[in-house]
Amino acid sequence: MLPDSRVEPLLSDPPERPEEACGVFGVYAPGEDVARLTYFGLHALQHRGQESAGIAVGDGETVTVTKNHGLVSRVFKESDLDSLTGDVAIGHTRYSTTGSSTSWENAQPHLSTIGRQVIALAHNGNLVNTRELREELRGRGIRFRSTTDSEVIATLIGAFTQQHHHIRDGIRETMKLISGAYAVVLVTEEALYAFRDPHGVRPLVLGTLPDDAGWVVASETCALDIVGARYLRDVAPGETLKISANGLEAQQAVPAEKQSLCMFEFVYFARPDSEMFDCSLYEARRRMGEALAREAGVEADLVIGVPDSGVPAAVGFAQGSGIPFGEGLAKNRYVGRTFISPSQMLRQQGIRLKLNPLKHAIAGKRLVVVDDSIVRGNTTKKIVALLREAGAAEVHMRITSPPVVWPCFYGIDTDTQEQLIASSHSVEEIREHIGADSLAYLSLDGMVAATGQSKDQFCLACFDGEYPIEIPQSVREGKLALESCT
Repeated sequence: MLPDSRVEPLLSDPPERPEEACGVFGVYAPGEDVARLTYFGLHALQHRGQESAGIAVGDGETVTVTKNHGLVSRVFKESDLDSLTGDVAIGHTRYSTTGSSTSWENAQPHLSTIGRQVIALAHNGNLVNTRELREELRGRGIRFRSTTDSEVIATLIGAFTQQHHHIRDGIRETMKLISGAYAVVLVTEEALYAFRDPHGVRPLVLGTLPDDAGWVVASETCALDIVGARYLRDVAPGETLKISANGLEAQQAVPAEKQSLCMFEFVYFARPDSEMFDCSLYEARRRMGEALAREAGVEADLVIGVPDSGVPAAVGFAQGSGIPFGEGLAKNRYVGRTFISPSQMLRQQGIRLKLNPLKHAIAGKRLVVVDDSIVRGNTTKKIVALLREAGAAEVHMRITSPPVVWPCFYGIDTDTQEQLIASSHSVEEIREHIGADSLAYLSLDGMVAATGQSKDQFCLACFDGEYPIEIPQSVREGKLALESCT
């Protein structure tokens, strides 16, 4: 199954919203400040992961990595960027779905060696056969420094490259073996590689810098925009790119399977100024709000959105219903960006640290409150209570996605099925739990129609239980606690 050659490898509560795995960025631009370009690219992708950040640069002779826990702006100083010189770089922002978030080794890019060659790899997604692959590799005497599936990918690439002598061949053979969702960037001393799983679950785009100064790959188009790059196309499912002094070399490494982009990219994950399938994410979310107004209208005085992802949909709901749109919740965007831990009393008030009601705007009003999803229900319950305490006469919750009934295995942290409130409660029971006057979700058809695409372009597993990539039984048992009774 695996080649015999070996590689010597160099306190909080669960979140209410689904959490993304990571953001990746890569640039090949000889003569440019690639570390600084990567730094700003990661800034644009900060929403995809806030636990750690890292940059790896190839200078023609070796690869140097700087990484640490925290936000991009906290991890890197001017002196760090000045020391990271070279022609090619990759970067990573992390939210952990595999491996501890507290281990420095689990921060990316992951650095390893292939013989005398140094590589660094950064990964967005989640493999479903990590355990099986790790066990086989450990049986061959390979030791792991981290607990991430990213190190498994890097180790396999190294082993296959030693057997086939070319990194692109190592990547191709690895892609034949790994299963799950992945968008990966890899850097050597003088080349940039990028590859994507055959279902295209996680996004990855390709662009060019002005005046043909170089190439950029990133998780979202907003990261191209910030460095002035022009979007060319998506990296195709199952495709491998190599970018070097020879230019761009594209190869279909493994056959493409049914396109299955994660629907939550449209609903929540991606920034509203990004585009996917030639569609503005802002416009798609606005249309979701319009559809929700048609499907679940209600008499009210004001429409507000839960910042930030609920705001475009709230605008759409207002346009579709004729009810005025306004701001009713102010968001503190810097909560969680301090090393000072709140006291237990403040922790119990958690939602107030993040959102604060605009009392003068909502007192005495019948509110439509638009949000993107309800996962466990606890945060939504606190929001409803906040609005009532601020004087809202009625609170009508409207959600721009269907109930989340099934857990994700491809890089979204939705834990086990029993923790998903919609897996064991009716809409009316959820309404009672959160304390709203009414509750309605957007239909699956309405959500998909807002994207301008058909259902067969997306992974909808968290809504309908149809997983596009087979899940090993041992992995399924860990999350599908209620499968037998749903």
